[in-house]
Amino acid sequence: MHVTLVHVHVKPAHIDDFIAATRLNHEASIQEPGNRRFDILQSPENPGQFILYEAYASAEAAAAHKQTRHYLTWRDTVADWMAQPRQGVRYDGLFPQG
Repeated sequence: MHVTLVHVHVKPAHIDDFIAATRLNHEASIQEPGNRRFDILQSPENPGQFILYEAYASAEAAAAHKQTRHYLTWRDTVADWMAQPRQGVRYDGLFPQG
């Protein structure tokens, strides 16, 4: 499984907007054929810190996600709301398999 943890730091004034835009991306992403998980996590200690846990069946499915209209809309919408560039960290998902 192809997993990416995307670390996002959002400017305080845009937290609610980021959550709303990210919900739309989440709802569409979980409908993609290769998607296994698409979790959105928010730090309780620092509400501007988020992790997007994206798990896809393959690297190809993850790459296809980045070509979808909902991802491109999300990327462009939230770009100016970030306090720093987002950072994706790649992992191999071992369990569950598939």
